[in-house]
Amino acid sequence: MSAIGPGLYIQYGLGTIVGAKVIGRDCWICQGVTIGFRNENSGLATIGNNVFVGAGSKILGSVTIGDNVIIGANSIVIKDVPANCTVAGVPARIIKKDGVKILHPFSST
Repeated sequence: MSAIGPGLYIQYGLGTIVGAKVIGRDCWICQGVTIGFRNENSGLATIGNNVFVGAGSKILGSVTIGDNVIIGANSIVIKDVPANCTVAGVPARIIKKDGVKILHPFSST
């Protein structure tokens, strides 16, 4: 059974696919977002309160997105995201936690 909290805003709903187990209060989902299964054996996402999901992003599988999270545009989230973080990239990784930027060394792989 799915649950959606009050205050959900879906910007330009066409092309947006939402298949989450739970979506918390006051969430914003931009256009072209997919929230759903990663494969036939995965579950659905649990999304906390006050989460912003940028345009074109994908949240796949039974991941948990904490409260007060920002997901950058075109990111692919396949792992849990703790509360109060900003994530971006393919695959998404934490770039800010509790308001502090996280610096990642460049990788040659």
